[in-house]
Amino acid sequence: MSGCHSCEHDHGHGHDAAVTTDASFRRVLWIALVVNAAMFVIEAASSFAAGSTALLADSLDFFSDSTNYAISLCALALGVRARSRAALLKGLSMGAIGLWVVGAAVHKIATGTVPDPLIMGPVGLLALLANVFVAVLVYSHRKGDANRESVWLCSRNDAIGNVVVMLAASGVFATGTYWPDVLVAVVMAGLSLAAAWRVVRRALAELGRQSTVALPGAAE
Repeated sequence: MSGCHSCEHDHGHGHDAAVTTDASFRRVLWIALVVNAAMFVIEAASSFAAGSTALLADSLDFFSDSTNYAISLCALALGVRARSRAALLKGLSMGAIGLWVVGAAVHKIATGTVPDPLIMGPVGLLALLANVFVAVLVYSHRKGDANRESVWLCSRNDAIGNVVVMLAASGVFATGTYWPDVLVAVVMAGLSLAAAWRVVRRALAELGRQSTVALPGAAE
């Protein structure tokens, strides 16, 4: 009898811990959503003012992440399978952003417009500070299912992306050409595509395992 009581007690503590963790993760997602939405507006406007493909790529990352955080918030209230599907959707959106940036880089080469490094640098620094802040908040929640991992990968990639945007600004200023801007945009596209592949692959694996587990129950 005492053994059963102990099991119930442990189960109750486990459930409480899970609820607390989800509540903490939800707060982090709300903060990340607001920060990313604000930075999308700032960077999108700045990218057109500067004529920078790298800034435009980074602004699209902010937009994509805002959407992803919103999806993650909805997924927290759903079941395991729904969270895996949400992660799959996020992975596909990350891949689409990466491909779009590659296209924008090709367009930059075709037009040959040199961006303004004096806009790129300060905006890149502001974006870096915003993303480091979000990445620090998300770091403790990076372990778990594909949904949580996708949130961490988005935050990490954005912080890395902002560092290279600032390097691009320095390169454009030093060389007077658009090539540093284009190269950084391609690097950011590569990060997005690599993260997308990782998230999609894990989400599909989770969905496959869930289908396998569900089959015996369905047969009964």
